[in-house]
Amino acid sequence: MAEELNMMEALMALCQERHIDQLLLIDRLEAALAETYAKNLKLDWGAKVTIDRETGKIYVYELEPIDDSMDEEGNFTEFIEKKLDLKGVSRFAAQTAKAEINAIVRNAAREQIYEEFSGRIGDLINCTVLQSTADFTIVKIREGVEAELPHFDQRRNPGERNERPMGERYPHGQHLKAVIIDVRDPNSTLPPVRGEHSRPPIVISRTHPELMRRLFEQEIPEVYDGAIEVKSIAREPGQRSKVAVHSLDDRLDPVGACVGPKGSRVRAVVGELRGERVDVILWDEDPAVYVANALSPAKVTRVLIDEEKNYAGVIVPDDQLSLAIGKEGQNARLAARLTGWHIDIKSETLAADILKNVPLPAEPVEDLLDDEGELEVERCAYVSPEGVQCRNHARPGSNYCGVHDPADFDGSDSDVFENAEDLI
Repeated sequence: MAEELNMMEALMALCQERHIDQLLLIDRLEAALAETYAKNLKLDWGAKVTIDRETGKIYVYELEPIDDSMDEEGNFTEFIEKKLDLKGVSRFAAQTAKAEINAIVRNAAREQIYEEFSGRIGDLINCTVLQSTADFTIVKIREGVEAELPHFDQRRNPGERNERPMGERYPHGQHLKAVIIDVRDPNSTLPPVRGEHSRPPIVISRTHPELMRRLFEQEIPEVYDGAIEVKSIAREPGQRSKVAVHSLDDRLDPVGACVGPKGSRVRAVVGELRGERVDVILWDEDPAVYVANALSPAKVTRVLIDEEKNYAGVIVPDDQLSLAIGKEGQNARLAARLTGWHIDIKSETLAADILKNVPLPAEPVEDLLDDEGELEVERCAYVSPEGVQCRNHARPGSNYCGVHDPADFDGSDSDVFENAEDLI
């Protein structure tokens, strides 16, 4: 009797420590023990186990079907419970069900965590580092609730996550801020991730763009209240980020509010991100203006937008080209992610060289137009190699003027015709 009470006390203490429903644990334990006894005692029709909630005494029953309880599919629906008088039932249960109890406790705790945190995807959490390995870091959210920050080597483990910014390390006891990106469902039918059962079910990230949004909400009251809207975020974690903001109040400067007095607000975000550079960009409804703002701090001369191809051609002063592109193309790359446009950057000198070789469209000659803007007579069809059309009138019945009409030249005069463009 004392041994049974000790087992119940141990189970109840475990439930309290792991925040598990005691009745749920006992129900699951009864089902697991019934399966274990049926297998070990070789009972044809299974077994039923009940555990006294107060004393912890275990009762085992053998199930025997009632003959007239068979349904249309040939399955028995009613059983007689025949009590088995086994010596040392509690000791036998403790030996054979140890693994089952551990599994039940672990799964019940995961279910409870899933119910609580599955609706908090994207939330910012404060946590404390408990342990760091080469592949992941375990953190404590609160007593009894832990989370995993994975940082697997993508070359060795291409199917795993890497949610740690480049250069960050997490010693024991350090305080971190991160966002929840996943909560593993313990009842999922999907194949488990390697080592998942031995790791916490909550997955957090320090690289996700949502972390930047939550930090802005925490440090900038106008963003939290909704007066300033964070439109888009582009990050290269640990290095540089761009954040596009828009004010719903015309009297409020969104960039100035986010930067704060002497940069105090954005500096708090940078400090939490361990020195990651943050550019606050003014969002604009005009894509040309938005693209030009996104390339800050570079100054932009002109932006040409092709909406069909989702293409933005950007012209910058010669001395701003390297700044617009950034180190290893980082500034242009982040601007493209932020705006969603494919950005092609060219200097003014290169753009001028390209445009001068593009033939300009021929403009109508005013004296050939009537009052309604229609051509009264046809112009000469000759076009010089430089793309300039002859301004003379075409002869009646011909497409050319008297200077360029091929019918006026024979073979001896071919040189005159070949150089006729000089007369234009």
